[in-house]
Amino acid sequence: MKTTTHRRQTTPRALYELFSSMRFAIGLLTVLGIASIIGTVLKQNEPYPNYAFEFGQFWFQAFEMLGLYDVYHSAWFLIILAFLVLSTTLCILRNGPGFIKQMRGYRERASDNSLAAMPHSQAFEAEAVEPSRLLGYLRGQGFRWREAEREDGARLIAAKKGAAGKLGYFCAHIALIVICVGGLLDGNLPLKLGELAGRIVPETRDIPQSRIPEQSRLGPANLSFRGNVTIAEGKSADVTFLNSGNGYLVQELPFIVSLKKFHVDYYSNGMPKLFASDIVVTDKASGKTTEATVQVNHPLIVDGVAIYQSSFGDGGSPLKLKAWNLAAPGSAPVALTGVSMSSQPLRANGKDYALEFGELRVFNIENVAKPGEGDPTLSQRMHDAREVKQHKDLKNYGPSITFKLRDAQGQAVEYVHYMAPIAQDGASYLMAGMRKTPADPFQYLRMPLDDDMQVDRFMRLYAALRDPSLYDEVAARATRKAQQGGVIDGKLAKQFGDSVKGVLERFASGGFSALEQFLDERVPADKRQAVAQTYIKILQGAVVDVMAAADDRAGAKPLAADAAHYRFLLDGLVAASALQDYGSPVFLKLEGFDQVQSSGLQLTRSPGKTLVYLGSVLLVLGIVLMFYVREQRLWIRIDGRRLRVAMTSNRHNRDLDTDFQRHLDAIKQLTRGT
Repeated sequence: MKTTTHRRQTTPRALYELFSSMRFAIGLLTVLGIASIIGTVLKQNEPYPNYAFEFGQFWFQAFEMLGLYDVYHSAWFLIILAFLVLSTTLCILRNGPGFIKQMRGYRERASDNSLAAMPHSQAFEAEAVEPSRLLGYLRGQGFRWREAEREDGARLIAAKKGAAGKLGYFCAHIALIVICVGGLLDGNLPLKLGELAGRIVPETRDIPQSRIPEQSRLGPANLSFRGNVTIAEGKSADVTFLNSGNGYLVQELPFIVSLKKFHVDYYSNGMPKLFASDIVVTDKASGKTTEATVQVNHPLIVDGVAIYQSSFGDGGSPLKLKAWNLAAPGSAPVALTGVSMSSQPLRANGKDYALEFGELRVFNIENVAKPGEGDPTLSQRMHDAREVKQHKDLKNYGPSITFKLRDAQGQAVEYVHYMAPIAQDGASYLMAGMRKTPADPFQYLRMPLDDDMQVDRFMRLYAALRDPSLYDEVAARATRKAQQGGVIDGKLAKQFGDSVKGVLERFASGGFSALEQFLDERVPADKRQAVAQTYIKILQGAVVDVMAAADDRAGAKPLAADAAHYRFLLDGLVAASALQDYGSPVFLKLEGFDQVQSSGLQLTRSPGKTLVYLGSVLLVLGIVLMFYVREQRLWIRIDGRRLRVAMTSNRHNRDLDTDFQRHLDAIKQLTRGT
């Protein structure tokens, strides 16, 4: 029974010793340091699909279990902060009284033996011992003292200075407590407890904000939060969205934020130099309005909520487009309107599609430097993440629009189309990128532009290449030119004409891939290369006649016969072949837009921020006091004409040796000691 009682008494004591020990606190600080490194290296509060795509399913789940995607708000991080507060508080309670006693004490009862045993101690005989002169010297050196009379008639003067150095201990420990409490406040413990209890459930569906249930909404009185909201010009918002696990929470604000105007300035190369938002904040309770311009690093603070300028983008801009039906390229293009960041139905060739417009980007700044040998394609220049950083040649490619075309089965292909002509190797092109999955890089289609920087002539060429009614005329033109040039005689005229039509038919069915497949299936391997070269020459010659026939039918001015325009035709063949894999029944060309900008604002409430700042100041003060303020104690024992001077310091270094000798010499001079 006694053993059980003994255990009950010692277990709390053992826990007290553990929690108040320096080893325990250092262990917690080490874990916090490692967690902070992870939180710095790993981008926090990203949508979960981003992490899954970056790390793969296995590591994504492992990191999710550890709470590494929101380290500073994870349960284990907050628990460590709480234990660190407890540990540091117990450490102060345990060791504080002793430090206070040392700070207040003068050790005027130090024995003669202890004084004599000190490393810095010396006794000598003095001729003129006047305590008042000694006290005056101590006062001049900044010492405070107490005097004590000994039973043997001796007199002891115990002096000290620099006792404030021990205050550094309290400042440093209190600073740690204050910083951790600030972290706990900003960590929003009530929110975490609500999630654990099931009262707060993150929303995972992509639904309008007004339909989000109460269990996924947080009231304006929420202790702390950090969320983002995007507001278009002329629009308002009274909520912000907080990432939470694989979903999000809606944080209601005590005010309404309206964006009057967004401003952005650019450098000469198109890179953004300055962006700011003219906003109006209207208090929901009082109706009071506050107008301000928010810039990067210059937030507006209203009701304890800081509004930061975070980003900017497209706010839903009206678009003007021209649409070509690729299944009937000979038909005239149709004017089409839309709004970026929205979706609209599209019917093409008897099928229904959803046209989902993405972001309109007015500036596309890309690095077109050539880091190594060879000439990278424009696609690589614009989208290769491995582009070296030390050689930068920034270029603005002008406006672009991204969109997805989704069929009735829900399958979508993503596109990015540039509006302005893009020059490459002396020619101008209209660029259009396509990819079937977000994980794939864009594959770019280069449509050659005519002398008027329009795509109309290429579309006329593309329609003619796919129009069988022109093949006889094209074959006749090609045969006639071949005979005139002496390439073939009359006996081979029909065979040559049939070859021209055959090449055009196969090219129309699938581009260069169809020609290659035909050669693989019909031509022996040892003759395939020669036949392929012949087909290419036939096609390159026939394309001139295809263009001429198309111009005649359209009543257009014939294409000039020179190297630059012949290159246009060869580029047209490449583009026409690539259109076979374009994956869309229509081709959309961005003709114009009315830009509506949006501002990305970050709204934060951080009640612990002030405590963290205060704790940081206390920590610096504590470090300064502990490392730069030395406590010195000096004893002078007077026994008749015999004196003993002893000295100690909380840090033994060469300064102590020098100070002791200086004080000793001064006291000897005052007392004429030997």
